[in-house]
Amino acid sequence: MNDLAVPEEGRVTTRRDGPVLVITLDRPHRRNAMTTAMAEQLEAGLAQLEDDPNLRVGVLTGAGGFFCAGQDLGQAVKGQFARTTDRGWFGIIDRPPSKPMVAAIEGFALAGGLEIALACDLVVAAQDAKFGIPEVRNGQVAAARGLTRLPIRLPYHVAAELALTGDPVDAPVMYQHGLLTRMVEPGRAEQEAVTLAQRIANNPPASTAITLGAIRDAAGSLEATAWARQSTALSVYALAGTAEYQEGVSAFLDKRPPNWT
Repeated sequence: MNDLAVPEEGRVTTRRDGPVLVITLDRPHRRNAMTTAMAEQLEAGLAQLEDDPNLRVGVLTGAGGFFCAGQDLGQAVKGQFARTTDRGWFGIIDRPPSKPMVAAIEGFALAGGLEIALACDLVVAAQDAKFGIPEVRNGQVAAARGLTRLPIRLPYHVAAELALTGDPVDAPVMYQHGLLTRMVEPGRAEQEAVTLAQRIANNPPASTAITLGAIRDAAGSLEATAWARQSTALSVYALAGTAEYQEGVSAFLDKRPPNWT
């Protein structure tokens, strides 16, 4: 990893651990909130994973005891979003890599951070981690497939409470409902995720690729149908800068109650 100071817009670093590529969202002073630069660097890290035949599995984690707080709202209120041309929101949402991805979560995965985790195939989290999609409280919508993937991965009423209240949920609840692959002691999420990734990488590459493709295809059929109906409305609202959206984000940044009209 690069030890230079983290730039204000953040960075994404990579580290090889044998056949595993560890990708780290590195903007801890902003709780790893995603910027355009970080989305582009994450996309580059995933391309590295895709293109190197010696790399078999990716682990995605965050620096500073956080996973990700989602879109940087300072950029969002200016109409700048963490999206890339190839892989979409956050450089991963629309087209995850063809190789298995394991999310390693410490602290919290909120808003786009949870949506990034949902783009991964396995999720390892610390016992004290928190999960949520709080966008509705700020006049936003979870436009990066969170509203599509959550009702498929969780029981409907659990997903509905998450989405409609915006309240965070503790890791044990997510583990109980099957969203987490493994739950570990705080500080051990990345280590456990790498161990799990190494176990997957020990299997032969062709059968692993075919198995992953079949699992994703089965799980993705419902998602594809729902996303085809939802994507336009969600994206237009998220990107159009409506009055409600602008007020919600501005109030969040100003640390004041929003004035809904």
